[in-house]
Amino acid sequence: MAITVPHRVLSVDEAATRLTTPAADLDIGVLRDLPLLVVEDAHLLPPEAAASLARLPVVSIGLATPGSAPAFDLLVEDAVDAAGIADGISGTPRAALACCQVLRRGEGLDTPVGLLLESTAYGTLQSGAEFANWLEGRGRRVRPAEAEPPVLVEADDDIVRLTLNRPRLRNAFSAAMRDALVEALRPLAAPGDSRQVLLTGNGSAFCCGGDPAEFGTVADPVAAHLIRSSANAAPWLDRLADRLTVRVHGPTVGAGIELAAFAGRLEATDSATFSLPEVSMGLMPGAGGTVSIPRRIGRQRTARMCLAGTTIDAATALDWGLVDAIVE
Repeated sequence: MAITVPHRVLSVDEAATRLTTPAADLDIGVLRDLPLLVVEDAHLLPPEAAASLARLPVVSIGLATPGSAPAFDLLVEDAVDAAGIADGISGTPRAALACCQVLRRGEGLDTPVGLLLESTAYGTLQSGAEFANWLEGRGRRVRPAEAEPPVLVEADDDIVRLTLNRPRLRNAFSAAMRDALVEALRPLAAPGDSRQVLLTGNGSAFCCGGDPAEFGTVADPVAAHLIRSSANAAPWLDRLADRLTVRVHGPTVGAGIELAAFAGRLEATDSATFSLPEVSMGLMPGAGGTVSIPRRIGRQRTARMCLAGTTIDAATALDWGLVDAIVE
C-alpha cells in the first residue's frame, strides 16, 4: 500500500479562516506534520489568505482551473489528483517544499540571482536525509574512463554546432560534459562573435539528465554549491540565448531540459519526452531548471512536473510552450 503524505482538504471558507490567523504557522507546515495543503474552489480564496501561502512552509495545491489561482504552488482538477501528488512525494516531502519555495521566490529574478537561489537550496537538500536515503538505495556506481570527448565542436563562419557525445549513456550529463560544454560556449560570448549556435545530442536521447554515478560524489555540500554556482553551463546558455537553438530528441530529463530551456529556440522531434525527477531523489532541479522552465511554462506547471513526476510528450510540450517547434 502506498504511503501518502499527510494532507488536508479545506473548503475555501475554512482555508480563508485558518490562513489569516496569527497562529497559522503553528498549525500548517512541514514541521507541523502537514506538508501539503489542498483547498477547494481555490480561485475564490481571498487575497489576504492567498498571500499567506507564500510565507508558510507548506506545499499548496488548489482545486481550480489552470491560471485561475496564481498564489498556489500548483493547480489540479480534483482531490483525486491531489492525492496522487501526495503519494508521489511521500518519501520526499521536504524536497518538494524546498522546490516550491524556490519556484515562488524565483519569479521575476534575473538569471544570476535565480541560479544562486537554486544552488543554495539544492546544496541544502544534498545534506538532508531524503537524498541520503535515495543514495543508499541507489548503491555505488563507477564509470570507466571514456576515450571520446563528451562534447563535439564543429565551427564555420556562420554557425557553431555543439553535440553532446556520450551516446552509450544517453548523454548523461557528467562533470566532464559540463566543463567541456562551458569551454565550448565561453569563446562564443566574446565581443564580435555573432555566429548562430546549434546544440544537439548523439545517440538515442538528447540528454537523460545528470549522471547517476556522480550524484553524491562531492561529500561537502558547500563545496558542491561553489562548484555548481561557478561551473554551471546555464549562465553561458542564457547569455547566448538570442542566437542559440537546441534540438532535442528522445528522453530529455532533468538537466537535459533544464539547460535546453534557456535557448532562444528549443526544437523537439516527435520522439522527445520531458521530465523532472529530482524531487523523487530528495533533491530539486539543480542545473538551472527553476529559472529556465518557469519562464517557458510558468511555476505551477513546473511544480507539477517536479512533484507529480509527470512525463510529457512533444505535443504537450509544444502546447505548454516548453518547446517552440516540433521538427523531423
